[in-house]
Amino acid sequence: MVCYDLAKAVAIIYLASVYSVLSQLALAPVYGSTPARLYHQALCSTAVLAGYVLGSRSSLISHKGRQFLPTLAFLIPNIQFLLFPFSSQLGNPTGPLLTELLTIAPLIFLSAAASSTVLKPLNLQHYGAIISELIPPIGGLLFFNLAQTTAQSAIPLHLDSALFITSFGLQVGLAVLYTVVVPQRLFWVLCTVPVVIFSLRANVHMPFAYTTARLNSTLQEVNYSLVDRQESLTGYISVLDNMQVGFRAMRCDHSLLGGHWTHLPSGYNPRVSDPIYAVFTMLESVRLVEPENNGLVKKDTESNALVIGLGIGTTPAALIQHGIHTTIVEIDPIVYKFALQYFQFPRNHTAIIDNAVTFVETAQRQTQQYDYIVHDVFTGGVEPVDLFTLEFMQGLYALLKDDGIVAINYAGDLSLPGAGLIVRTIRSVFPQCRIFRENNGLEKSDTDPLGFTNMVIFCKKSSTAPLTFRAPNEDDYLGSQSREAYMYPQHEIDPKVFDAAYDTTDQQILQAGKTRMIEAYHMKNAIGHWNIMRGVLPAKVWENF
Repeated sequence: MVCYDLAKAVAIIYLASVYSVLSQLALAPVYGSTPARLYHQALCSTAVLAGYVLGSRSSLISHKGRQFLPTLAFLIPNIQFLLFPFSSQLGNPTGPLLTELLTIAPLIFLSAAASSTVLKPLNLQHYGAIISELIPPIGGLLFFNLAQTTAQSAIPLHLDSALFITSFGLQVGLAVLYTVVVPQRLFWVLCTVPVVIFSLRANVHMPFAYTTARLNSTLQEVNYSLVDRQESLTGYISVLDNMQVGFRAMRCDHSLLGGHWTHLPSGYNPRVSDPIYAVFTMLESVRLVEPENNGLVKKDTESNALVIGLGIGTTPAALIQHGIHTTIVEIDPIVYKFALQYFQFPRNHTAIIDNAVTFVETAQRQTQQYDYIVHDVFTGGVEPVDLFTLEFMQGLYALLKDDGIVAINYAGDLSLPGAGLIVRTIRSVFPQCRIFRENNGLEKSDTDPLGFTNMVIFCKKSSTAPLTFRAPNEDDYLGSQSREAYMYPQHEIDPKVFDAAYDTTDQQILQAGKTRMIEAYHMKNAIGHWNIMRGVLPAKVWENF
């Protein structure tokens, strides 16, 4: 009996910990994954401790709350769904905080209170007052955090488009498990039935044909249409068509991975699609960097390229069209699938679906080298820190041929110290670099001299001569007006801008295991990006996914 009670107490806390991860996944498409977790851990820990302490002292909380647990678990997806349309008014990070205060925080609190009640038959008082008071809350919190960490790593690997392998579907599945672990009285069962019906019939985040049709009718009010959607390793991935202006875009959580124009003028047929973001064509200027000492320009068909981060495939598609043997490294299989299926990404390439850090380490051992490397891994308002460390840049250096060129895209608030840290890290490895932003930056004020934007850092291995670009020709543009207007780098940034004058720390470069400083600026970047994205696409598009 003691083992049964202990197992039941552990099961209740385990369900709450897994549900907390699903809460984060559900909030990410609306608020972004980084802002959604700003207060999450503190909120969860407080709820666990408060549940154990108050539950052991109040039978009203522990017994009555336990009866309400399954109903609340079924109710949470609907509360999220009903609150999402108010995300613009609530703002970020206030929105995710308020949403979790009304959803996951009560669930964790009542779960901890129920767990404390189940533990009472263990008679911990026999071991002393201190043990009986401290062991349940501390042990419960430690187990909650351990289970949560495990779930955070495991769940994204198995998300799919099937009902019970989505974040919202799994929430319903966990609610079912709550009814098994914590049986309800008839009254609460009757209260739960309409909640379940609403979830399955009206909640557009459930991946049924009729909910998708309902979602599309909502999106069409703002001239958008959903092409496809699927949750995956890096977040919620969807493809959207703009029916008014005429473009198709790929979304990952609360960011855009790219897009191309679909309504083209009569008689205009570029060899590759025109992207909606000009900065992606600038990356193609790796081909325009002039060789050392007036050397011979290598033919495209004799060159090879490595592209880290696929998106919709704008840059690698152009490189492939030029005849360059191209390898792409993309961590998310659904991003790769959608790029092929909906953005006409050419199939004559080498695809590596893997973490870029793992790939670079393996490629170094195989002594593989490339003429061009394109590094473009932005998503969700922040950069993956591991892909900007000194160690990773040294790996790229090893993969680059002696006369090779690397182009690194960085998106963020360039006035924050984090941008300077990344630039200094790159320049500590590559001796010759030039930095360009996507626009002239004239709209920025004196107090915000750079602001949130994309910049591309072009570097080469050799330091014997300055990095220069040749003038592009018609073949370079591939018949694309967008490339003719934006491909050649124009708005150069003086590297001195990123020196210590813009920094508030003595840290000069970013090293693996020492990334805390830059992670502190991720929140500002992510919230800044969230505000920008709310201007790029209507709020209804972000709120209905």
